[in-house]
Amino acid sequence: MTMAAPHVSGGLPAELNTFVGRRHEIAEVKRLLSEARLVTLVGVGGVGKSRLALRVGSDLRRAFHAGVWLIELAALESPMLLVPAVMEKLEIQDRSVRPPIEVLVDHLRDKEMLVLLDNCEHLLDECAAMVDTLMRAAPGLRILATSRQALGVAGERTMPLPTMSVPDADGAGPSGPSAEAMGRSDAVRLFAERAKAVLPGFEVTDANRESVAWICRRLDGMPLAIELAAVRLRAISVQQLLARLDDRFRLLTTGARTALPRQQTLRALIDWSHTLCTEQEQLLWSRLSVFSGGLDLEAAEQVCGGNGIAVEEIIDLVNGLVDKSVLAREEQQNGVRYRLLETIRQYGRERLRESGEEAELKARHRDWCRDLALRAQEGWYGPDQVAWFARLRAEHGNLRTAMDYCLTTPGEAEAGLVIAAALRFYWIAAGALREGRSWLDRLLAAEPAPTAARARALLVNARLAVLQSDFGVATAMLEESKELGHRHGDPLVLAGAAYVCGLAALIQRDPSGAVTLLGEAIEAHRAADDQMGVVNAMMYLATAHSLLGHPEQAADLYKECLTICEVQNEHWFRSYTLWVFGIETWKQGDTARAVEMEREAIQLKQPFDDRLGIALCMEALAWMAAEDEAERAAVLLGASQESWRSFGGPLFGYLSAFHESAETVARERLGARDFDAAFHKGTEMSCAEALAYAIGRAAPRDKQARETSPLTRREREIAALVAQGMSNKEIAAHLVIAQRTAEAHVEHILCKLGFTSRTQIAAWVYEQDRSGSSS
Repeated sequence: MTMAAPHVSGGLPAELNTFVGRRHEIAEVKRLLSEARLVTLVGVGGVGKSRLALRVGSDLRRAFHAGVWLIELAALESPMLLVPAVMEKLEIQDRSVRPPIEVLVDHLRDKEMLVLLDNCEHLLDECAAMVDTLMRAAPGLRILATSRQALGVAGERTMPLPTMSVPDADGAGPSGPSAEAMGRSDAVRLFAERAKAVLPGFEVTDANRESVAWICRRLDGMPLAIELAAVRLRAISVQQLLARLDDRFRLLTTGARTALPRQQTLRALIDWSHTLCTEQEQLLWSRLSVFSGGLDLEAAEQVCGGNGIAVEEIIDLVNGLVDKSVLAREEQQNGVRYRLLETIRQYGRERLRESGEEAELKARHRDWCRDLALRAQEGWYGPDQVAWFARLRAEHGNLRTAMDYCLTTPGEAEAGLVIAAALRFYWIAAGALREGRSWLDRLLAAEPAPTAARARALLVNARLAVLQSDFGVATAMLEESKELGHRHGDPLVLAGAAYVCGLAALIQRDPSGAVTLLGEAIEAHRAADDQMGVVNAMMYLATAHSLLGHPEQAADLYKECLTICEVQNEHWFRSYTLWVFGIETWKQGDTARAVEMEREAIQLKQPFDDRLGIALCMEALAWMAAEDEAERAAVLLGASQESWRSFGGPLFGYLSAFHESAETVARERLGARDFDAAFHKGTEMSCAEALAYAIGRAAPRDKQARETSPLTRREREIAALVAQGMSNKEIAAHLVIAQRTAEAHVEHILCKLGFTSRTQIAAWVYEQDRSGSSS
């Protein structure tokens, strides 16, 4: 945001209100300026580039003998006036007939000066030419520029400026984010500061904390939007403000009267960005607004090409939108993705609606999502399984948008059923059983026609219900699914129904019934040439035999499952087979081998963040430890309980006896008091800590160590991942959070511990673990 303020000596305006946050960004800009003579802050309008540049300039005043000077270009319309405007700001008076650029060069040639060149985007070519000339002629000159895109000058270092950190929705409890999490968020701090300015006495309290957090998230942590929103508290409450953010372009219209017109409203600011784009870039911007949560280049080409944009042109147009800070470029495990800030996306959606293309683009986006889900279903069983899971994780927001379109658009519900049913293993692997059932319930209600798609959707919904032990609902859906399967002659539906019935019998402690039903399922899947279905049913058939006391039959079936999975280089079913085979191996007395199998299963599950599966393996490890390592068993029981609670269902019925026996044995070995203390340690563990402990890489820290740790639970989790050697990008992918959120957490950890390197964090984690194991 351009700083319109009274001029003071030294070439910088005075700050009229408090500067909030951005500690890491300030340090990074200073570092870049120490290495390069031209640094350009790039980012979308309203992200705070100008204010950050001004703060850096203020901090560096003493480092430049000729001063730090702010040159604001936003109001400058004619390129011809660029150099004269710079001369005027630098207080250069010259009445000669020489070209202005020569006068400017002569003035700067021997000076040590920092020039803040603010808002270059609308004069990009002219600014680049001027800066290149000045940098070549004046070795003591350094320039900190702000722009929607880089100047493109030799030696330029660019720093994309992200929006402000917002409270992490993933780590929020039932009552919203903690007070500590709110205090770490720069966006929340800015909102609170600006709210106090218009509403003296305003504070973030338990009553408004969750609403404030959501306001900051909904506004993407964009400083200008937050400041405009805070002004509205003169008239309405925080809760009313949040409720009206869907109409944000009308609501956020009260900026400072001294600011430029385009910075007094959010719409005007984005209008400014829009006018800087070419017509084709504007068209692509509007079409990209149908995506939610990001996209990759292939998605843009498939959905947005045609009707004025050739597919082969999209890569250049995407690059143009990235250069102009309309699209944010994000490196992820599976490649580069692009994201529109929600405010930018809503603006694009309005433009799309005005163009008359909205209905067509939404349908094309739905088609793309349906194709993606079907391809993922087809590729799930095989070597690309982990990659498909990561892809679906990345596209979760788009898949939700597509299903919502199918629900709200007449005649589209069947397409939604196809998408939701094709995601059957994703719902399970992602621990999203409730969400999967919710989509399926609503889509099935919206499309009651007895189609083949309905039959498969009912089957998937029944499967999810069984995994949540909702057997009554599952039974009704299975009956209808089987009836439709017979009507449409769909062997996969009938085979799947036999499998789900067998799984339900197993969970309800009826191993004999499970043997019959799962045997039927295996034969039906073989007849339909569905190897994945065969492995899935065989794994639980072996478990049923194990429970019936048929160890040889169980072992043979488990080994066959593992062989089939290994040939396919498959991870998901292999991990579940190792889990149940490990239990059988333990029952036969080979505890050491059983523990190895459970730990291998956990490692296979980690890329999926399969919390259900990991909780089951932790349970098994607890049973195996109860006799000889009672404290370890108690800790694992506590950790698995927390994982199970987050999953949202009761412990599988046929496992309850093992659980109860292990708890009884461990409690007898330790005594009630020590058992409860160890159990509590497990419940206090973060997911990363529990995983490390389960696979034997760390010991639990005692309660006192936890209470005296300066880090929050989330920060301890991230510190443990840093200690494992993960990069910020890998941490973000592992925890399914934005990379900038991971970076902010690591920065907070460094600050709290007084460290300067990740190596120091790793050493600290090691010491904490060692002290915990010796306590």
